[in-house]
Amino acid sequence: MLTRGQPRRWVYVSTTGVYGDRAGAWVDENTTTRPGNPRAQRRGDAERQLLRWGRATGEPVAILRSPGIYSAERLPVERLRRALPVLRAQDDVVSNRIHADDLANVAILAARHARRGRVFNVVDDEPLPMAEYFDRVADAAGLPRPPRIDRQRAQREIGPMMLSFMSESRRIRNDRMKRELRVRLAYPRVEDFLARHFGASPASG
Repeated sequence: MLTRGQPRRWVYVSTTGVYGDRAGAWVDENTTTRPGNPRAQRRGDAERQLLRWGRATGEPVAILRSPGIYSAERLPVERLRRALPVLRAQDDVVSNRIHADDLANVAILAARHARRGRVFNVVDDEPLPMAEYFDRVADAAGLPRPPRIDRQRAQREIGPMMLSFMSESRRIRNDRMKRELRVRLAYPRVEDFLARHFGASPASG
């Protein structure tokens, strides 16, 4: 980021997918990365190249690892209207999310204050099972909750992109982001945004 009167830093938004599947265990920035799909492998490679370049040139580089990004325009309302299925509880995965505005704010703070070569998890405070996330959006929007299916049916009925998100489970800590960048999230929980966006009356989306 280049601004008059501010130091220059390079900020790369990566993905928490670089941690791979952890069977619901907690991870932080000290957890060894082991990306399990090509998309996350490419992001992990980009992280390594940027950090190596920063060390070689002295350029300040910061890495932000974000999970699923949501906003008013990025809620699964259409998916809910189409009654597309999600995994049943015993097959479900858990992860954090982040609102687009919170991610943008952290990017600005990192561009101003991050130490050289620092990596930050940019996630909210509440890891949620994926089906529960869809349930909360459905309830707020006044739509039926999605049907549940087992993983075997999901292999046949769910598209490859969504299925890849349903194949990795982890809970992600954000202590470093809060401590070093002094971040105060506008939406520490998905529910905080849904209450503001939909209000007392369910919206049509």
